[in-house]
Amino acid sequence: MSDNGDLTVQKLAMWGIPLSLGVMGLKMVAWWVTGSVALLSDGLESTVNVAAAFIAFFVIRYAQKPADHDHPFGHHKAEYLSAVTEGVLIVVAALLIVNEAIGYLSEPRMLDAPVLGLAINFAAGVINAVWARLLIRTGRKHRSAALTADGQHIMSDVVTSVGVLAGLLLALATGYAIFDPVLAILVACNILYQGWKVISQSISGLMDQAVDPQEEEAIKQAIATYATGSIGVHDLKTRRAGTVTFIDFHMVVPGSMSVREAHDICDRLEDAISAVHEGAKIAIHVEPEGEKAHGIRVKVIKEA
Repeated sequence: MSDNGDLTVQKLAMWGIPLSLGVMGLKMVAWWVTGSVALLSDGLESTVNVAAAFIAFFVIRYAQKPADHDHPFGHHKAEYLSAVTEGVLIVVAALLIVNEAIGYLSEPRMLDAPVLGLAINFAAGVINAVWARLLIRTGRKHRSAALTADGQHIMSDVVTSVGVLAGLLLALATGYAIFDPVLAILVACNILYQGWKVISQSISGLMDQAVDPQEEEAIKQAIATYATGSIGVHDLKTRRAGTVTFIDFHMVVPGSMSVREAHDICDRLEDAISAVHEGAKIAIHVEPEGEKAHGIRVKVIKEA
């Protein structure tokens, strides 16, 4: 990630704190004026957004620290810890919602001031939708796991809000107050699912998952095109660590090739790969011909 990218991610993470507090306030006001347990469940999920915003801000700043003696590969994986923590908080919020809703199943009641409460909740949902799209787009562009996870969770909050509004309108139209607590439990189930997705995606990052197939193909194409002069490339490996992708491979060159010539090819490859995968950390192991190829191989395009 570039310095400008780091700054953009940090600024969005910082602004997420006051915005999440404002949205949570709106949703809790909506619950207060209506007494709806479904709106309360939506508000409780927003408390997770607040906690996640604080965590994301501090973790993103830590993850962007330069490499040091104790962390020679950088601090990038800290973002995955933020995302896992957010996933756990999501699960906790879902359990709190279920506990609250069960008590209303036996004694459901109709909403107070429904129009005002639903209008306030709708406004909070619109704010969340715009903010979530911005976080997800920016997080993916700059490969920030924490920012992307935050945006995905807020987007799940938007889906929750839409479901809550639809269900409460149904309860008002039919006169069946039982829809309120039942809907809250369904909301909790959706939140549990979203929490699991956030956790599983973050664990994949902590386990050094490779780049996706499209990105790998672009890397292979860059190597095949710009490794001219070498005999072949093998043992290509990739892994993600927060905002950074690590790429390493072995390049076979003629035994008579000078160190300078081999180094020039490496420089050319690093520039080509960086052009298709900005911010990648690249390690190339140069081998003399005769070494047995292994791992993922790349067929080098020969000069005409």
